[in-house]
Amino acid sequence: MKTAGIQHLGLALLRIVPSAIMAFVHGLPKLQNLLNGNFEFPNPIGIGAAPSLFLTVIGEFVAPILIIIGFKTRIAAVPALITMLVAAFITHGADPFAKKELAVLFAVFFAVIFLVGPGKYSIDKK
Repeated sequence: MKTAGIQHLGLALLRIVPSAIMAFVHGLPKLQNLLNGNFEFPNPIGIGAAPSLFLTVIGEFVAPILIIIGFKTRIAAVPALITMLVAAFITHGADPFAKKELAVLFAVFFAVIFLVGPGKYSIDKK
């Protein structure tokens, strides 16, 4: 496999694995809460629990699904990145770094995806 092919495979792994973890481990339970009418959720930016949950579902489920398939990848990385920055520095702002570490790591993944794009193994590149 040529170097470019390995780089595109690396971009696909960087795009798919963290996004799948985000969507199915963190986002799906929140989506289920939203669909079931359970709006108990933190209100980190002062807009209310239900709107905060809705925006978090976009950032943790909808956007990562788009990133996984590589559709509008750079645009989708923005709400995912913002959600992780809010989680790390507002929701867990007063917590020790160990508590916000996961959100920081996801923020870095989504920032890199935004900067470098999806690679050739994506709908965006078809």
